[in-house]
Amino acid sequence: MRYIFTAILFLTASVFAQNGIKVLHLNKIDTDISVDGLIDPAWGNADSVSDFIQYSPYHNTEPTRRTVAKVLTTDDAIYCLMICYDNSGEILKNTGMLDDNSGDKVSFMIDTFGDKRTGYKFAVSATGVRSDCRLLDDARNRDYSWDGIWFADSKIYDWGFIVEMEIPYKSIQYDENLTEWGLDFDRWRPQNSEDIYWCEYDETAGQRIAQFGKLVFENFKPTVKGLNLELYPVGIAKATYLQDDKYKIDPNAGLDIFYNPSPALTFQFTANPDFAQIEADPYDFNISRFESYFDEKRPFFTQGKEVFTASGRQRNSGFYRPMEFFYSRRIGKKLSDGTEVPLSFGTKAFGRMGDWEYGGFIARTEEAQWWDDDDSTTVIEPKAFFGSARVSTQIMENSSIGVLFVGKHTAGNNYGVLDIDGALRGRDYQLAYQIARSFKNSQGDFAFSAGLTNFMNTWITAARTRYVGKNFDIDQIGYVPWKGTAEFVAFTGPRWYFEEGYVRSILLYAGPIVNWEDADNYTDLGLLLGYNMQFRDNWGGEINFTLSKSKDEGVYYDYYSTNLSTWYNISPVWNGNLWGGYEKTYNFSREYLAFYSWVGGRIEWTPLDILELGTEINMWIEGNPGGGVEDITYNARPTLSLTPFNNFNIRLYVDNLYTKSSDKMEQLIMGLLFSYNFSPKSWIYFALNEVHDRSDEYNSSGTLLPNRMHTRARAAVLKIKYLYYF
Repeated sequence: MRYIFTAILFLTASVFAQNGIKVLHLNKIDTDISVDGLIDPAWGNADSVSDFIQYSPYHNTEPTRRTVAKVLTTDDAIYCLMICYDNSGEILKNTGMLDDNSGDKVSFMIDTFGDKRTGYKFAVSATGVRSDCRLLDDARNRDYSWDGIWFADSKIYDWGFIVEMEIPYKSIQYDENLTEWGLDFDRWRPQNSEDIYWCEYDETAGQRIAQFGKLVFENFKPTVKGLNLELYPVGIAKATYLQDDKYKIDPNAGLDIFYNPSPALTFQFTANPDFAQIEADPYDFNISRFESYFDEKRPFFTQGKEVFTASGRQRNSGFYRPMEFFYSRRIGKKLSDGTEVPLSFGTKAFGRMGDWEYGGFIARTEEAQWWDDDDSTTVIEPKAFFGSARVSTQIMENSSIGVLFVGKHTAGNNYGVLDIDGALRGRDYQLAYQIARSFKNSQGDFAFSAGLTNFMNTWITAARTRYVGKNFDIDQIGYVPWKGTAEFVAFTGPRWYFEEGYVRSILLYAGPIVNWEDADNYTDLGLLLGYNMQFRDNWGGEINFTLSKSKDEGVYYDYYSTNLSTWYNISPVWNGNLWGGYEKTYNFSREYLAFYSWVGGRIEWTPLDILELGTEINMWIEGNPGGGVEDITYNARPTLSLTPFNNFNIRLYVDNLYTKSSDKMEQLIMGLLFSYNFSPKSWIYFALNEVHDRSDEYNSSGTLLPNRMHTRARAAVLKIKYLYYF
């Protein structure tokens, strides 16, 4: 008979190792546990911990609510139980989707290779919504594209809520020879923005895998064997609008295969894949001389992408980002007339061997014909093979060094890049670097970047530098548009942290800026000043100023800019951001020097547990050489997300563009996305996208029609994906 533990849960067997590291013992049981939010009697055999500590808003203080965590194992799976005491009326009961949950939640984190750099995070909300990711680079980065096969449930009581998780060993990678794993737990309580962990972390540096506690195996080591094969038949149907109320219907099918021959090796293969992007890219306003960047949204390419990413990216800071030599949107890309390059197959393999990690990727795209409006001719995009290989190893505890190759081959042409990169890491600092050589047939050049961040309790220092040779051309495979440029940016300054009171921290910083561009044969020299302030109820703001002597397109001028941003998350039911700025700069889209200003905001509101409303609004103001306003561009993207029950969502969005000069709506994108995650890694998708704009429109006889808003594109996609797990 199952029952709810009461007084017994206040007892804990948590102990400290002699060096101060927290320890939890993993006991093995011979009976399975029902994952349903009810506590089975078997949980009485588990070691438990309750000595959590606040990370925020009051660092290193006692939590306001009690939390108990337990872990057990069978031969096939590891189980986690978390008991969260609270007032029932203060628990947020929001519905949600996989990797998209809000409200009260708990997390179970394990370092299964003992490398103190990587791990898994499994999170579950009070209403049972799951989220998972890979922790990377000593928890400085996250990969939410990783989706494992695991199970969870929750139940809310009048005294709090319970979460149970089951993670099959064959769903994760691990070192079979270890007798202990790294371990931590987390609980987020949005009612007072309280974030608590089992382990203690520096307030400035944040969570670090190197500071995890220990999960010690008691007379047991996981050694699950089996086929470990995942098959995903995929059914696809597309309907594309061809004009004059005519549609093209394209039924299709594909197959995705995941195979794990060992706990440290994974193969992924996709036959006849559908790589259509379900949701249109947001509008991007760009007056620079470089192309815009858009995130990858196609699941095949987002899954496991961290394997082919250079070291050094940090999720809590956008200050330094390594150059992106493998930009998957180049594969199966959309051409200028809207034609998509067909991709016939793709396969990946990635794994570990001791301290070494490795990965490989290969894909083939087929020939495509498209219309070039500039030359009024048909152009052929040739068949191509894409490939990438990555090898990296751990050095000096949780630092790393690696080699990355990315290439593309077509008949008569070869493109590629070879990169050496790495990161030296400590608890409060990281120094990342990369050196690369490109080739385009017989031509090529070098590129280099490095970034340092050092976040101490009372002082912060950061610096980054980048050099890209003028012949470093990897436009066929990567995103490095800054050919013939170099930059150096650094700042440092004091930081004050207040243990009590409304203000949480204040940061002042200043530093130099140096930019060089071969196109202008000139070095810009400047100064950066900034001020950042954060408050305990989860909001804050930042303002910075930049001054420099600059030159663009032969024009010498004094560049200056002001940037202001603020963020609000002071209520469990709404959050938002505001930003704005003003600068004197060269407008490359209009080819003159003038002022440029922008202002924008985003807000999300959850009026009901099942409903989320939001919008993002932007306004860009372009000046002219005379000091007046040349044009104002407005963009708004309202969204509605309805989740009547977990893992079932309907999302509507509208993206509209308006310009003051025309006093008209220039573009309107409307989209609907239905998604249902009816079983682990099994989905039904239905998407409908429609684009209206004022592009040139012709009648059936080829006559140009008067300018008006008209339907430029309309497409519907139905996709069904089902997992067979062996």
